[in-house]
Amino acid sequence: MAWLLPRLLLACLAALFGFVIGVAVRAATGLDSLALGLGSATGVSLLLIVDAVRGNRLLNWLRGTQQDSAPRDTGLWGELGYRVERAMRDRDRALARGRLELEQFLSAIEASPNGVLMLDIKEHIVWCNHAAADHFALDPKRDLHQRITNLVRAPAFVAYLQAGRYSEPLVLGNGRGPGTLSIVVREYGDGMRLVLSLDITERVRNEAMRRDFVANVSHEIRTPLTVLSGFIETQQNLPLTTAERDRVLVLMTQQTQRMQTLVADLLTLAQLEGSPRPGPDRWVGLDGLLLRVAADAEALSAHRHTLRLKPATGVELAGIESELLSAIANLVTNAVRYTPDGGEIEVTWRVLEGGSGELAVVDTGLGIAREHIPRLTERFYRVDGSRSRETGGTGLGLSIVKHVMQRHGGELLIQSEVGKGSRFRLVFPAARVRHANDTPLGDEAAFSGGAISADH
Repeated sequence: MAWLLPRLLLACLAALFGFVIGVAVRAATGLDSLALGLGSATGVSLLLIVDAVRGNRLLNWLRGTQQDSAPRDTGLWGELGYRVERAMRDRDRALARGRLELEQFLSAIEASPNGVLMLDIKEHIVWCNHAAADHFALDPKRDLHQRITNLVRAPAFVAYLQAGRYSEPLVLGNGRGPGTLSIVVREYGDGMRLVLSLDITERVRNEAMRRDFVANVSHEIRTPLTVLSGFIETQQNLPLTTAERDRVLVLMTQQTQRMQTLVADLLTLAQLEGSPRPGPDRWVGLDGLLLRVAADAEALSAHRHTLRLKPATGVELAGIESELLSAIANLVTNAVRYTPDGGEIEVTWRVLEGGSGELAVVDTGLGIAREHIPRLTERFYRVDGSRSRETGGTGLGLSIVKHVMQRHGGELLIQSEVGKGSRFRLVFPAARVRHANDTPLGDEAAFSGGAISADH
């Protein structure tokens, strides 16, 4: 009520001014009625003029941008201007907060790997994030306010959207290439719909790989079991000579060893996938590993190949000895198995730029067609299934090698050409390679020193 007193004072001043005018008119004319009328009219007019001036200033401010402060008059118009200005400033702050919260919300949705499409009651696109634009082959700006069914014309999607039954998600091919989407629609507001899409390509691929893995394991185990079962039935039902029985026992032993090798490889893979990554503080001599691998390879080759498998590297590798031995042995034994008699197999070591190291297994075998190379490390993938079984392979060797190298921070690289042989390279990072006479540094030295102290 602070505006009331100035208002009353202004009214009193206007009345006083009118009274003065009335007295002056009465003195000049001697007419009381004329003096009263002119005095009253003058007082009211003065009050109206002051209000008109102040009101016009406030209206001019309201018609403008309101960037400046409202007119700071006294009384009613000053109070009214202040209240209007404060209400407008509060509204602007609320709108700014709302815009900021909306931008943050949309930014959060934009960062989500899930696609989000907002549709109005007529199925027009109100907003979509870039993930949804990628999933449905849309342009997030150009396609706004377009009808979604005019842009995404997959019959399954159109039928799902228009059916109105959204309890189960729709599985649909990705609009921008090979892939699979899971689409869910949720209704909100007055006929509005939210279309949520998720790229499940990797999940579908993993499920397919899991099914294939189970099927392959079942097949690989069923085959020797069938052979063993047949041999056992033969021995039970048919009279066999000593030579025939010995031959059957040899074949049964081979099938049993095949199953044992398969189970051992499966256990190795499971251990590799479930174990923590090897630390950089356990060093293994590469020359010792190569000597052990060479002995097994020479026994497998039985002088049928020219073998050069024992380069003097003087190198140590940081990692788990059994895993490194398994990786190298798999490559060398594969080279022996798939290289025809009279062929050559060689193991070489070299230090690469930056201190990393490369162990290469080179053979003059049959070679591998280019289209097979990207899939060689898949479990149970075989270029020639019959030949692989004849040579005793399980189809898991290169998969084990790949996992070992990934765990040690390296990689497996494959080069091959049909009729010219193959080259398998194990590339180790510089942090896991050192000469045998190098002195440990940094954390490794501290760890080693602690271990020595503990031993003593």
